[in-house]
Amino acid sequence: MSVTIGIAASLRTFTNRVPSVEVEGRTVGEALTALADEYPEITKGLFDENGELRGFVNIFVDDRDIRLLKGLNTPVSDGAEIWLIPAISGGSGATSVISTERMKAISIEEKQIERYSNHLQLKEISIKGQKRIMAGKVLVVGLGALGGVVAERLAAAGVGTIGLADFDEVSLSNLQTQTIHSTRDLDRPKVASAKDRLKKLNPLVTTVPVQERITGDNAEEIVADYDIIVDATDRFISRYLISDACALQGKPEVFGAMYQFEGVVTVFDAQEGPCFRCLYPSPPPEGLVPTCSASGVMNALPGIIGAMMATEVLKLLTGSGEVLIGRVLTFDAWNVRYRVLETAKDPGCPVCGSHPTIGAAQDIDYEELCGLKTDPDEEPVETIEPEELARRMANEERLTIIDVREPHERAIRKFPGTVAIPIGQLARRQKELDPDIDTLFVCREGKRSILAIRTLREAGYTGPMYSLKGGLEAAVQIIFPNEGAWL
Repeated sequence: MSVTIGIAASLRTFTNRVPSVEVEGRTVGEALTALADEYPEITKGLFDENGELRGFVNIFVDDRDIRLLKGLNTPVSDGAEIWLIPAISGGSGATSVISTERMKAISIEEKQIERYSNHLQLKEISIKGQKRIMAGKVLVVGLGALGGVVAERLAAAGVGTIGLADFDEVSLSNLQTQTIHSTRDLDRPKVASAKDRLKKLNPLVTTVPVQERITGDNAEEIVADYDIIVDATDRFISRYLISDACALQGKPEVFGAMYQFEGVVTVFDAQEGPCFRCLYPSPPPEGLVPTCSASGVMNALPGIIGAMMATEVLKLLTGSGEVLIGRVLTFDAWNVRYRVLETAKDPGCPVCGSHPTIGAAQDIDYEELCGLKTDPDEEPVETIEPEELARRMANEERLTIIDVREPHERAIRKFPGTVAIPIGQLARRQKELDPDIDTLFVCREGKRSILAIRTLREAGYTGPMYSLKGGLEAAVQIIFPNEGAWL
């Protein structure tokens, strides 16, 4: 059988950026084997060291999760489409999260009739729906590109109370995608900048700034006061923590994520469908899947994905329309393609399954969750400080420097004199390394370089290898004080 395998952008580093591949196979497993024969590096992205499908990868056949079918043994027909959707990465009729009593307690004043006239004219929303919106309390976690768009849309819609949770400050690199902030807000807390913006947009809305990192100690307390939680974060630890807190407290969670030109939106509601852990039992090892900050995102994409997330919030508040519970919407802005994929609740989920083992939100040991706990007998990864690298370069010592970043990253910030080998190509290109010379691996923050060394060890390479501690971000002013040398 000839089938097409669609590959999400975050996995294309293993396929030389190819977005889809036609292969032969009678089952999903056979198709993936054929894909691995053509692109051997993708095996590491899809399967762990035991040959098991990684927990952060979902596979769909003609829009259905293979976990709803027969897993890797799911048969495929000629011309079928298989989609690989990692975590970056039918419908449920909406029931309002706002009770009738709360809705009736809201009155719409004359000045509000004009402000909210567009909603009042829609029969799907009308007066009752708008009153429910005004009664609603929504917490937006993460005030970056996505969270900023969601917060602005909700404020303009008239959501009564909007919680703004973020512990970061506005930086210059934020401004191209995070339009809730402006140049005058540089170095200000994002919660303060966002609060000011929303006040100007709609002074009738109450904003509650939460300038702290959400942890296991405060997660449930923070989400307790809200009807809906919006997860617009970009860290896997935060995503699991927020989802756990929402599942344990019975709160619906609107989730969105982006990578370069692609975005995903869904709604997690453990009472009616899956939670985040149901879809992604474990996250990718750090460095295997780059973040938006490391890989970039198109400026217009947050507006699209953020607006979709805000739409889901409004549907939950008004009790109208079909909510993305049990479905994941994926959107490829560059190629103008979208799909809606069915998902399922996992009976074995430790939070919302039949026999839960997690009874409270708790800080996550990322390495344990990923299965990356270091074996005491495992050889540690050695690092080199930027100052030591600068000294060795000044003395012209023999040293091979491998840049494992992607081409678009190197185009922004170059490191002269390095050999460029993306992490997905290392195993097959290890013969290009000289085992008699120290090899130093560099990336943006020092995480992928550690993964690169472990990858080569598994592939059998025995030469001396080191990781640049802190990556290029830590080395900019030490190795090349003149920023122009990097451009």
